Amino acid sequence: QVQLVESGGGLVQAGGSLKLSCAASGSIRSINAMGWYRQAPGKQRELVAAITSGGSTNYADSAKGRFTISRDNAKNTVYLQMNSLKPEDTAVYYCNADITLTTMPWRSNYWGQGTQVTVSS
Repeated sequence: QVQLVESGGGLVQAGGSLKLSCAASGSIRSINAMGWYRQAPGKQRELVAAITSGGSTNYADSAKGRFTISRDNAKNTVYLQMNSLKPEDTAVYYCNADITLTTMPWRSNYWGQGTQVTVSS
């Protein structure tokens, strides 16, 4: 019913930049919060950044000043601009969204399949 498809991951040198995108598709009535999480090998998944439908943002301390989350509500898409990347940013990055479907009156949480970001030193 709903798909979240991420793109933009890859290999980059320390100090470089990447921009992740996540497009939601399906029987969508509305999308509330959207966000990016990451999971490094052997670690728990953690919030990187989140944004509400109104544009309010929240960042992990590790992302503040380097990453910027934004969204295009008309395209049901969320972005994560990552600058000044560090080797410790290496992880699988997952898109997350709270979505209300056209076929159901309640909101549910959805995850993308993940995109690998690798930062070499």
